[in-house]
Amino acid sequence: MMKASLKGKYEYDADKAATSAISTLAIPVGDFKLRTSLTDATFLKGPSLNGLLFSLEKPGFFIFDYNVPKKDFRFQFMNSIRVLEKPLNMTYIHHKGDNRTILEGSLVLDSCNKVSANHMMGSKNGKFKYSYVHQGVTTFEPCFDLGKNSWDFALSRKVYGDDVVKASYQTSNQNLGLEWSRNSKTNGCFKVSAIFNLAEEVKVPKLFAESTWNFEM
Repeated sequence: MMKASLKGKYEYDADKAATSAISTLAIPVGDFKLRTSLTDATFLKGPSLNGLLFSLEKPGFFIFDYNVPKKDFRFQFMNSIRVLEKPLNMTYIHHKGDNRTILEGSLVLDSCNKVSANHMMGSKNGKFKYSYVHQGVTTFEPCFDLGKNSWDFALSRKVYGDDVVKASYQTSNQNLGLEWSRNSKTNGCFKVSAIFNLAEEVKVPKLFAESTWNFEM
């Protein structure tokens, strides 16, 4: 008997009066996971390859994505080493289609403090983020974007056990994000979020919703 998971994601942009949906099926095969993702564009005008994505993952080691309509590959390799007895997690990501390479790293200082950074090779784009967890329930995350020369901020708090509420703000584009999520083995997993652009006169949010179902095959 295998345990698989199905994730559904829905997006609504009121400003453009447009909606989109993504479904992802993940099936474990030994030490690996096989994933298939498709969007509403795959069936909108009859069955097609639009929005179809296949992935092979070995958790903690690598992810290989193949975008069928674009015939594009994405490689992601993960590794972890110890620096001064602290775990340093490193990730190498390469997009073949547009020849982009991204390096990411995060250093866990202790149970409350973590610093992380990412950089796109051959560019000035990069981010530095610090994460602080207060009393195990509240997390504060300031982040500096080198490419935009601006700060982003996020504040999240655990409520009712498995639920997390989060607020974020991007100073470069004045986007305010609000999110409510749950990750529970007994009560299910879901995420509901909204993004407001505070620079607009009429603040119409973009809405997102996703849910995950686990089942046996």
